[in-house]
Amino acid sequence: MTSVQLHSILDNDFYKFTMQHAVIKLFPNVKVRYAFINRGKHVFPANFAVLLREAVDAMVHLKLTVQEKKFLADNCPYLDPTYLDFLQGYQYDPTEVKIEQHEGELKVIIEGYWYRTILWEVPLMALISELFYVAQQDLVRVDDEEVKRITKEKIENYNALGVVILEFGTRRRHSYKVHRLVNETLDTFGSTSFLGTSNVHLAMLQNRKPSGTHAHEWFMFHAAQYGFKVANAISLENWTKVYQGDLGIALTDTYTTDVFLEQFNKKYSKLFDGVRHDSGDPIEFAKKTIAHYEQMGIDPKSKIIVFSDSLNFEKVKVIADFCRGKIKMSFGIGTNFSNDVGLRPMNMVIKLTDTKPENSHWEGVVKLSDEKNKHTGTPKMIALAQQVLGIEH
Repeated sequence: MTSVQLHSILDNDFYKFTMQHAVIKLFPNVKVRYAFINRGKHVFPANFAVLLREAVDAMVHLKLTVQEKKFLADNCPYLDPTYLDFLQGYQYDPTEVKIEQHEGELKVIIEGYWYRTILWEVPLMALISELFYVAQQDLVRVDDEEVKRITKEKIENYNALGVVILEFGTRRRHSYKVHRLVNETLDTFGSTSFLGTSNVHLAMLQNRKPSGTHAHEWFMFHAAQYGFKVANAISLENWTKVYQGDLGIALTDTYTTDVFLEQFNKKYSKLFDGVRHDSGDPIEFAKKTIAHYEQMGIDPKSKIIVFSDSLNFEKVKVIADFCRGKIKMSFGIGTNFSNDVGLRPMNMVIKLTDTKPENSHWEGVVKLSDEKNKHTGTPKMIALAQQVLGIEH
């Protein structure tokens, strides 16, 4: 069996490091749990858990190199030198990851201090995805030349459309090799459109700044710590405490965009460069966002929406045609770049499920997406959040 291993501690999405930096500063004593959710009902082959365990155990050897530390210092000046020193000494602890398999079902639980365990999610998903294809000999992808041809055709279409494209595909990539090929092709042929990748390791290879700010877990923790009603506002306030206006793209849909916009007051609307769309109808979202900025007396054309929900060229074209001339836009494209190889891409997530704030007890966390089938949390906690926030079921 071919072994699958990560090549760098930076082979991860940038927002994991930016959130880790913030968690170390503000919440060093918080504990968390994450769980693997098999949305696509994939059936895992026999012995899969053994292969995954081997790959996870090997991550203990990943270390931040001197060159990688210099890359972060040069390109991300808002990351404190003390954090970069911490990262240089950081080591994955495989005992934080529990892996079980019952016939075709896979169970993965991550538990530990938030500041440590926050880095597991993305590389774990990348390993699960790559191993899924490796472990099944009959799942044969298209060859490298075809991967490059498909990617070249896509980015040339985006060039012609005149839009800004980011590559967001680490977590559900077919493999490291395909992901790297895709990014090299985007870098070569994406002259007018391709802005870079969320993968810090690949960004370093391209000598580009990595892309990303924060994820749903940032807001989910704040709801557990401070309450659903104020979660968005305190999340944004704490983010600005750490980053002082840098990394200014706010994620809107942890407790629905309508609730978010109620708390996205003039201060935050002016301070943040824009917002990220991750669920629900993108055109409706754009209309709401533009109306919100206008209501605040802010020119929407001075702000940006980063669209990042299951995008392909057809969807991007519809959104771009609507937004052009009204608000700035960019598009974070994931699986459609990193796993378009003639096989069914995996549909899975790893989500924060419980938190244990300092001097408190374990509590389940909730995400109320703009799409109901993307809600996460226990039915009881989801119902409580909906009641508190006045959201119709």
